[in-house]
Amino acid sequence: MVATTVKLIAKPLTLEQFLQMPETEPTSEYIDNEITQKNMPKGRHSRLQGKLCQEINLVTEEKKIAYAFPELRCTFGNRSIVPDIAVFKWQNIPFLENGEIPDQFNLAPDWIIEILSPDQNANKVIGKILHSLQHGAQF
Repeated sequence: MVATTVKLIAKPLTLEQFLQMPETEPTSEYIDNEITQKNMPKGRHSRLQGKLCQEINLVTEEKKIAYAFPELRCTFGNRSIVPDIAVFKWQNIPFLENGEIPDQFNLAPDWIIEILSPDQNANKVIGKILHSLQHGAQF
């Protein structure tokens, strides 16, 4: 009897297939046809993220200048990323007809804020920022 090994070659998922998958905890991102999970935020990271969103929104929301969203999935340029903070100018928020915030944001944030944790890959984070800049994000 001869043993044989069958190698299965997984066909990469498309962005559309990825978006149909259930959300994971921690959240997953789709970058360059690969699915990777973000690191679970720890205490200091989470506190800084919350404070930044709070302070940005304190200055910008009432005047309808911008809004900072924590952990918002943004799908654009054949990627689906979840920045630590995605800031959108008010006029760029894709409000629904009833004035509500939509669940899907299919555009790059105007500003992307990533909080680099010690165990995170800096190149991956920089790559997300550069991709966002190439698709309309600002400095």
